[in-house]
Amino acid sequence: MKWVTWVLLFALAGLQYNLWIGHGSWHDMWKLENSVIAQNASNEALIQRNRALTAEIKDLANGKDAINEMARDKLGYIQDGEVFYRFVPSATLATITDNPETVSKK
Repeated sequence: MKWVTWVLLFALAGLQYNLWIGHGSWHDMWKLENSVIAQNASNEALIQRNRALTAEIKDLANGKDAINEMARDKLGYIQDGEVFYRFVPSATLATITDNPETVSKK
């Protein structure tokens, strides 16, 4: 009778191995759930980026205001009749006045 108990315990342990330790165990399921959560967060960030790019494309296709704004930011575009003011921080101004060679002569 004692050997039957050991055989049944061994069979029970063998059947429980896959549930706790083997492939498809609780630990594997926990890791997969965490990776799904991380992937969903990444997907949401990409969806927001795509929405912003779609809105920018629509702005560029429909009007000149977006094109003018991009030209101003990236190329320094100034329209006719506008006045351009450049504000220089005081630390930069002090460096320019200390070293007159950096100032271009007109």
